[in-house]
Amino acid sequence: MPVITNIDDLKAIYRRRVPKMFYDYCESGSWTEQTFRDNTDDFQKIRLRQRVAMDMAGRSLKTRMIGEDVSMPVALAPVGLTGMQSADGEIKAARAAEKAGVPFTLSTMSICSIEDVAEATTRPFWFQVYTLKDDDFMRRLFDRARAAGCSAVVITVDLQVLGQRHKDLKNGLSAPPKLTAKSIANMMTKVGWGLEMLGTRRRSFGNIVGHARGVSDPSSLSSWTAEAFDPSLDWNRIAEFRKMWGGKVILKGIIDPEDAKQALNVGADAIVVSNHGGRQLDGALSSIRALPAVMDAVGDKIEVHLDSGIRSGQDVLKAVAMGARGTYVGRSYVYGLGAMGEAGVTRALEVIRKELDVSMALCGQRDITRVGRDILLVPKGFEGDWA
Repeated sequence: MPVITNIDDLKAIYRRRVPKMFYDYCESGSWTEQTFRDNTDDFQKIRLRQRVAMDMAGRSLKTRMIGEDVSMPVALAPVGLTGMQSADGEIKAARAAEKAGVPFTLSTMSICSIEDVAEATTRPFWFQVYTLKDDDFMRRLFDRARAAGCSAVVITVDLQVLGQRHKDLKNGLSAPPKLTAKSIANMMTKVGWGLEMLGTRRRSFGNIVGHARGVSDPSSLSSWTAEAFDPSLDWNRIAEFRKMWGGKVILKGIIDPEDAKQALNVGADAIVVSNHGGRQLDGALSSIRALPAVMDAVGDKIEVHLDSGIRSGQDVLKAVAMGARGTYVGRSYVYGLGAMGEAGVTRALEVIRKELDVSMALCGQRDITRVGRDILLVPKGFEGDWA
């Protein structure tokens, strides 16, 4: 067993173990991938202030996200196709999150269904939905999430139209995947992954097939996905979804301060500063660069979280110090899942926890809820000196 000391160690194993089309699905952005790269690179531009001769005993990473107790300010982000990275991947990730005391967010485009995950866990999880046209499907989706005990829905608001991801097109990665001779040949070299997939009955989109009108099998899924998303989405429509659900709502995909104000107006419980991991508008600001302006606009009126670019506990610390109440990890946990299954997700969370704890201590802090911007050295003009 290799010694895992950081997220990149898990990524290296993941790349060797999982078929290329699913690795590329995770590890890619849209168009030139500028924003995808900036999401991680911009975290590296922020420095931490080391302090000494300060009491570092009795440290705590515990906090709350949307009123729920969490062991650290980290949640597992919604990631589509997780069950193709590792057999029953959503169940494995949800179990690891539950053991670690952090929230798990299930994607609508998951392989395991809402009911599958609810049956395999005891802690309420969050459920991510898209802004789809079909009201009947959306109401039934919310009903299923409510019956499964989901404590919040995360509404993704930045996917009205799909950003072009070159690798996915070249690999035939769609819903469902279009297998080619090349991709099948590559899959045949991933023996461990293949044996696991043969051992599960969950290989399609469990929240959609058999639930959406006209989608009775994977072959009928592609036409549904092509027509389901609503390009005419507006804030009134988002307010309608909030009423359909009736519980706590997190809006994911906010980058601009004006959109943050609109999210406040529709009564969201929290927003996630996110550019969809660099997979939508290439050339947009990284999430960490966008965060300060959003905090200035609404930070004292609504809970603000951050997604996109978190690869370490230090990234979590920097985001929290900049004002985020919580953060979401997507790729970081998927690397672990693809590398080692549930144990890999657990290891990814352990790595992030240790980095967060040690870095916080070396900045002279003992309580994550008291960490502020004074522990950071932020470059002048970090947010951009735009004309």
